[in-house]
Amino acid sequence: MIYVLVALRGELPENKLDESKYKLWFTGVGKVNAAMYATCAAIQSDCEAIVNYGTAGVLDADLAGKLHRIGTVRERDCDARPQAPLGITPFEEGDLAGDITLDGDAVLSTGDNFVTSPPELTSQLVDMEGYAIAKVAKKFNKPCVMLKYGSDFADEKAPEEWEANQAQGADMFIETIKGIYG
Repeated sequence: MIYVLVALRGELPENKLDESKYKLWFTGVGKVNAAMYATCAAIQSDCEAIVNYGTAGVLDADLAGKLHRIGTVRERDCDARPQAPLGITPFEEGDLAGDITLDGDAVLSTGDNFVTSPPELTSQLVDMEGYAIAKVAKKFNKPCVMLKYGSDFADEKAPEEWEANQAQGADMFIETIKGIYG
């Protein structure tokens, strides 16, 4: 079973996935909710992989209105300087420390805030769930695919742009995920 984690129903209003292959869960917003659902998915005996789909603010206008497969996920709002660099959990070591690498090209940073200006930690896209899901998947040795639709420009108009565009990537996601898993 492929567990598909999406923060809000508005991002994927219709479930067009084959329910014999995919289990769709809506997690709610933020890293804590995402980590909770990702852990619940990872411990299921039938979990073959975890997929995260959702919207993301773009920090490069060319990325808006497109679906992106994430290759690096960063934790944007962990700031324990001087104990650790920005984006790094202090005193954490091993392969779960720092950025999480996935099979994709785009760089995403995750934080528990709706971004309305460029964050200090660099990335191409910003969201509120991705890092938590990727880290849980890595901890439980589950393959993780992360697909994000560029819904807004992460600026002062972001809340309105996100509201208007949150469902725009749904069909692209369905087509892409079926291409990956069948």
